Amino acid sequence: MVLEKIKAILSEQFSVEEKEITVDTLLEDDLGADSLDVVDLLMTIEDDFEVEIPDEEVENIKTVGALVEYIESHSQD
Repeated sequence: MVLEKIKAILSEQFSVEEKEITVDTLLEDDLGADSLDVVDLLMTIEDDFEVEIPDEEVENIKTVGALVEYIESHSQD
């Protein structure tokens, strides 16, 4: 569920087909995200999942899988 929602967000934000996004997809290298793209993405993720990602955690989130794990472990659901 979380992965599918993240894939949809990434697909829309980076013009990449959802089927090309996996848990191993690197946000910066594979999707071509720069630091502003990552900030924008994380703001969208925080709103959609009602979770807050502190700045010190952002640097640890390099892949889609790491993002999914963070959301699943910090989500309020």
